[in-house]
Amino acid sequence: MNFVGIIPARYASTRFPGKPLAKLGGKTVIERVYRQVSKVLDYVYVATDSEQIFNTVISFGGNAIMTSPNHKSGTDRVEEAVNKTGKKFDVVINIQGDEPFIHESQIKTICECFDDSQTMIATLGRPFSNNDTIAELENPNSPKIVCDNNNFAMYFSRSIIPYIRNVEKQEWLNSFNYLKHIGLYAYRRNVLSEITQLKQSSLEIAESLEQLRWLQNGYKIKVGITEIETIGIDTPEDLQKAEEFLNKNR
Repeated sequence: MNFVGIIPARYASTRFPGKPLAKLGGKTVIERVYRQVSKVLDYVYVATDSEQIFNTVISFGGNAIMTSPNHKSGTDRVEEAVNKTGKKFDVVINIQGDEPFIHESQIKTICECFDDSQTMIATLGRPFSNNDTIAELENPNSPKIVCDNNNFAMYFSRSIIPYIRNVEKQEWLNSFNYLKHIGLYAYRRNVLSEITQLKQSSLEIAESLEQLRWLQNGYKIKVGITEIETIGIDTPEDLQKAEEFLNKNR
């Protein structure tokens, strides 16, 4: 099966403008993401609307594609970029451009989801552990997943799902194997084209989660399991924490 990794990277960001070009351990964030993905995939491209990001990627020997500044989502940007490669791929992997510590095993796991012929879209989940706190479980910025017995997603929510009746909330983590969503996605090539034509759905609007649009329209999302927590960079403070993590784990 033929895989391609696309890393959407915008210069504009409300909380951290220019973050793909921010330096982390002497390299830009986007270079660190690119090099991590390239350890696993033969084909990797950065999809951007910024000439500065484009030139930076080319300068370190990466592949970059200029895309429209008018896309409403990273998924739409990925679709345009794949078309512009001029190559045929079976599966497209959408990698967040602000996660410089994405692990090789996570990319391999999402690729393996397509060994199941029913998989149309794939993503990852990390089990919450007893070391996690209720506050972390309640965090609306960490969506939760409920899966069926074949590891296909039934629902994603910013709320805690499922609600456990007749059990004190402080004991919920001991009572159920909650699953945190990790925002890495992969799509069969034809499915990616289809979902970018869908209108926003009522569930998506309610929870502000794009993947609910796909579920609500009948697409099957396979969930691969990872034990590795991702470290995203949304703010300058996150960058400082990432620098500390890098120094500690060199």
